[in-house]
Amino acid sequence: MDSSVAVTTDREEVKPKMHFIGKVIKIALAGAVLDINVGQPAAIHISQLIAPTEEPIKRVEDVLQIGQEVDVWVKKVKDGRIELTMIKPLDLEWRDIKKGMTVKGKIVRLEKFGAFVEIGAERPGLVHISEMAHGYVKQPSDVVKEGDEIEAQVLDFNRRKKQIKLSMKALLPEPVKVEEQPRAVEYQPPREKSAAPRRQRKTPRRKSEDGLSDSVELLANMQEPAPVEAEPTAMEIALREAMERAKTKKKMQEERSRKTRSGSHEQEELLARTLEHKAKSS
Repeated sequence: MDSSVAVTTDREEVKPKMHFIGKVIKIALAGAVLDINVGQPAAIHISQLIAPTEEPIKRVEDVLQIGQEVDVWVKKVKDGRIELTMIKPLDLEWRDIKKGMTVKGKIVRLEKFGAFVEIGAERPGLVHISEMAHGYVKQPSDVVKEGDEIEAQVLDFNRRKKQIKLSMKALLPEPVKVEEQPRAVEYQPPREKSAAPRRQRKTPRRKSEDGLSDSVELLANMQEPAPVEAEPTAMEIALREAMERAKTKKKMQEERSRKTRSGSHEQEELLARTLEHKAKSS
């Protein structure tokens, strides 16, 4: 008997999905009765038989014969009856799948976008290329190949779409980040600090009697830089010469007028003295 077969003689220990090698002891129209060595016979329905060909099963005798040994699994245990099936049950039912659980499986197909893994569910799970390793993966064949046994974590699943998303990266340790060592800095002696010029103490402002502050007096005593005179143009030079000539002419006219007034005054005085002298002599 196969080592994976559950061997027991207690009916209470028989559970669904248990694997047995059963011996056909009776054939009927609707199925057959098998001895699975548990202390009581078990029945298998014709719908649970697997034909050696793809043709539909019309008679039980087309598949089973008295005394034949076949692989069967427990489908149901109810009311003291054991029902069998030749269809291997799923190792992982949809109701058993949980997010975050770890599953084992075999790589059955590689695609550009990832790898499909047989985990015993209704459909293979998919490990996307981004979930194969922490680093960059150019193509799935750089990490796995068909037939490899792997472990993965269930990221998500959708029973309606029959999709199972797996991750190999989630079970791998995080890569250790190597910190860069600081570069050695050459020692340089400290520079001598030059004596900083003392800051002049600001004279507090105070109001004088006329309302002006001392700062105005300070600004007045400051020498302003001599303005740089621009070179005069020819027109400006001609204008200045004309103004100088006009000033000189005006000055000469004033001098001539002053002399004329002075001569008239002297004549008037001389005439006055002459008249006065005549008056005295008469």
